Amino acid sequence: MKKTAAREKLSMSDQETSNAAPAALDIPEAVAAALTGWVQQVAEQTAAPVREALAQLETDAAELRETGAQLEAARDQALAASSEHEAEIERLTVELRDARKLATEALVSKAKDQLAIDGKDRQLADLRSQLERNVTAQATESDARLAAEMELIGATTARDNFEAEVKTLRAQLDKSYAERSALRGELEALRTRK
Repeated sequence: MKKTAAREKLSMSDQETSNAAPAALDIPEAVAAALTGWVQQVAEQTAAPVREALAQLETDAAELRETGAQLEAARDQALAASSEHEAEIERLTVELRDARKLATEALVSKAKDQLAIDGKDRQLADLRSQLERNVTAQATESDARLAAEMELIGATTARDNFEAEVKTLRAQLDKSYAERSALRGELEALRTRK
């Protein structure tokens, strides 16, 4: 009985509490205006460094784009020079082969003519001299070909270096874009809070 009465009393007390509506608090207009001004001032002060950082990132990104374009142009120029060197080496190789063939044919023809006219000893001396000159000429041409090949190797190395630099700059540019996007997200979040 006592427990039942206590429960009924508690139940009535809960109903009275739930029926009592909370009193609404009115904020004075001057206080609300001051709070609004303060919030806007804090938002502006917080957003200013973000705006400056965003502007700096955009400037850096523009510089990186310009540098990337310059490096790509230099790479294309190096590739074009490399192709020209390869074509020149191929042309020199063909010319050298043809010159050797012509020189050999000329030497054989001349040797036959001289054998028919002069004595064997004189012809052999002349042939030896011509062969020595031919060997010297071939050595000079071989040196020129070797120098051209070395230039081609240098151009290929420079091209590879340019490509590596372009990849590095592109990675830096992508990183800057990501940082800029993050800063924009923070700025949008700050604007949303306003």
